[in-house]
Amino acid sequence: MRLVYKKLFVTSDLLSSFFTEVLLRLRITNMLIIDTEISPSQLDNKLNTLFELAAQKIVALENSWDVSLGTPVFTIKGTYTSRGWTEWTQGFQFGCAILLFDATDEAKFLEYGRNSTIRHMAPHISHIGVHDHGFNNVSTYGNLLRLMHEQRIAENQREREFYELALKLSGAIQAARWTDIPDGLGYIYSFNGPHSLFADTIRTVRTLILSHQLGHVLMGEQDESINLLRRALQHAETTARYNVFFGKKRDAYDIRGRVAHEAVFNIHNGQFRCPNTQQGYSPYTTWTRGLSWIFLGFAELLEYIDTLEENSFASLVPEFYAEKKAVLERFLDVIEAVADFYIEHSTTDGIPFWDTGAPGIALMTNSLDRPADPYNGFEPIDTSAAAICAQGFLRIGSYLAANGDERKGERYFQAGLTIANTLLSEPHLSIDPAHQGLLLHSIYHRPNGWDYIPPGQKVPCGESCMWGDYHLMELGVYLQRLAQNGVYHKFYLAA
Repeated sequence: MRLVYKKLFVTSDLLSSFFTEVLLRLRITNMLIIDTEISPSQLDNKLNTLFELAAQKIVALENSWDVSLGTPVFTIKGTYTSRGWTEWTQGFQFGCAILLFDATDEAKFLEYGRNSTIRHMAPHISHIGVHDHGFNNVSTYGNLLRLMHEQRIAENQREREFYELALKLSGAIQAARWTDIPDGLGYIYSFNGPHSLFADTIRTVRTLILSHQLGHVLMGEQDESINLLRRALQHAETTARYNVFFGKKRDAYDIRGRVAHEAVFNIHNGQFRCPNTQQGYSPYTTWTRGLSWIFLGFAELLEYIDTLEENSFASLVPEFYAEKKAVLERFLDVIEAVADFYIEHSTTDGIPFWDTGAPGIALMTNSLDRPADPYNGFEPIDTSAAAICAQGFLRIGSYLAANGDERKGERYFQAGLTIANTLLSEPHLSIDPAHQGLLLHSIYHRPNGWDYIPPGQKVPCGESCMWGDYHLMELGVYLQRLAQNGVYHKFYLAA
């Protein structure tokens, strides 16, 4: 159907707009099939299984991991191993335990997560060489502070101040990795250097938001006081302009919702030079985990901005966000573009390939007209991207429904539930007690060949990663609270 549609569309000048719309609608066979009936409460049993498995695997990793090896990153033959590139996953390791306490009230996981945070996470607060502060420090110090703020753990002033200080410093240090560009914009640069803006980083600016909420600023040269909310919004707008595509003919491959992993700038004059990728197939295809960071990062920032006073922006960021409404509309444009792209480039059960333009996909017959097959012989899927995007769908669906667009909100919300339902089932949920991972079939760095290919298989499959496990747990806690009408799960500190 897809090939016929494309041929008709590009060769016939006589197609009416009505017929074109019909053809576009028929293309639904090549995308996520959204379950419109499922509800969060219907996932209760699967969530209980998730948390039971997580308890086993967290203990197994704790008992076996040698801290001298560094940080666990992904599994090989079911056993977690490290990969020296950047130390960006340790917060996910301990964050999983904290989230398991959040879900089950089992104190031993709180103690493990809290003690490990105190013992091992300090270097991540002062790490000046990475853009990953939100991954490491919000997953640990941030979750602990959130639980105390929600009165889920006992109030302790000294402990609270410790978490707050960690987050204040983390946000400021992250914000100091800064490159200015024209139009009052700029970005937190990646570990590649001042020329490099990663899609990933939009979800790590949560550290800047928390630091700002706690009354902190970044002090610069000659005692310049740098507002961290302003810097977060500057980074967000730069990401929207240069890492996300809106179908406006920016280049020959400008498809609405496509995401470039990296944007490259001339650091001498701040001019944008080109899209690029580190972990995707090419600069002109979409690495789906890069899309997932954009999706969830903007969705969470949207929820936070929605809580602020109407007049919070006029004096803060007048160059590009004169008022709250402008910020919300801009973020919605980004989120809806990537959400629609994901739906249109996903398998029918909601799991994407690791890159939408990976060359092996073209060799497959009807690659998107069926549920994801992790054991296909052409290209790996990436469940970690799906876990991150599922939460993004649920958050933007909830936001739209609460703000008057119930039809669109329900569509996105049900898409998130559909993906979650897939991930919480075999063959994606790891039920083997000998396997240390929780979420199977995730991909780390396909171009570098780091992902394990089992004997008899042609592509990586059957393995897990720390960010996939963590985001499946975060998705589980979010869904559990929705099912139980609990406190809405959010990274920022609500009044």
